[in-house]
Amino acid sequence: MGLDERELIYDWNTVDYQPPPARPPVTFWDETLRDGIQSPSIIDPSIDVKLKIVHLMHEIGVDTADVGLPGAGPRAVEDVERIVREIVDHKLAIEPAAAARTHLNDVRPIAEISQRVGRAIEAATFIGSSPIRLYAEDWDVDRMLRMSAEALDFCASEGLPVLYVTEDTIRSRPATLRALLRNAIDHGAARLCLCDTVGHATPQGVRNLIRFTQALLRAWDAEHIGLDWHGHNDRGLGVANNLAAWEAGAGRIHGTILGVGERVGNASLDQTLVNLKLMGELPNRDLSRLPEYCELVGDNYGVPIAASYPVVGLDAFRTTTGVHAAAIIKAEKKGDAWLADRIYSGIPAAMFGREQLIEIGPMSGASNVVYWLNKRGIEPDKDLVERIFAAAKESDRTLTEDEVFALVGAAG
Repeated sequence: MGLDERELIYDWNTVDYQPPPARPPVTFWDETLRDGIQSPSIIDPSIDVKLKIVHLMHEIGVDTADVGLPGAGPRAVEDVERIVREIVDHKLAIEPAAAARTHLNDVRPIAEISQRVGRAIEAATFIGSSPIRLYAEDWDVDRMLRMSAEALDFCASEGLPVLYVTEDTIRSRPATLRALLRNAIDHGAARLCLCDTVGHATPQGVRNLIRFTQALLRAWDAEHIGLDWHGHNDRGLGVANNLAAWEAGAGRIHGTILGVGERVGNASLDQTLVNLKLMGELPNRDLSRLPEYCELVGDNYGVPIAASYPVVGLDAFRTTTGVHAAAIIKAEKKGDAWLADRIYSGIPAAMFGREQLIEIGPMSGASNVVYWLNKRGIEPDKDLVERIFAAAKESDRTLTEDEVFALVGAAG
């Protein structure tokens, strides 16, 4: 386009913005096949669907996939093994991971699958760490340290990389975390995962927790240990917390597609990816198939995608309002797709495999009708435009495509 983008959009988001210090690019851990299936309302999909999901993870650049909890039973073992084989056989650029309690009964099946398939599987070994959890379980820290050490030592002996996960980290005491994390590192954990298991965190809480952990790693001369963030969305802050974790220095961010998961769900991975893409942090990542991934999960998990859901919802790039449509039409007449995709949208549809749609409803102007007809190769003569416009004004909703075609047919 002739004008520089900065001349057309003044971005208050970037005023006085202090970007995070230089560090390796952020990576992503997809929980859709494990934590996402823990929602009481979803359908656990067939293995064929799970394999399609893994291929779409590869297409959008997911780095690590938690493919299940083998300790849950025979079907979980079968599915995890089949998914890992698919990753290996098709050379997908995804690191497989599996969840486990810090208990030999859970980590042993991961090791056995890894040996059968011939591929290392990252063991995400988790244990509750908050005082409320310890009280309910009748645990003490010494017992937790022993359980963790036994599980991590076994993983080390089997060649499994370990992500040590402190459940409910955001409500855990500093002294408990200090003991658990030090013990995990001493017994071979390569990464630590800080969790908002119950959706309690705010962005400030996330920053506080990550900075506390970073200070521990510096004091222990263990800054090579990776940091993950895993959050839930009970307060509606899941994506905001993911972004806060990234800004604070977490190197790997967790989430699920459509935010599926226990209670109200996990942080939405798709919305996290969209925001980081728009912030310029994922310049080489192609997210054009992200809607396809979301639709596959929605259809097969039994989770209808709300029309208003960001980017992939039916209404995300759809307007019937006359003044909005007129602005898009004027932009298109300038012959500039970049302009038309942004004039009434903070998110460019084309970046995510979508397009701006102008439809006809009671809030439309005549320009909506003319545009709709031209788009379909129909001559927008005055009588036809007036007929459709009048029908739209009498309607209480957006006209369907079939209804508009019926009006075209009735006009001969």
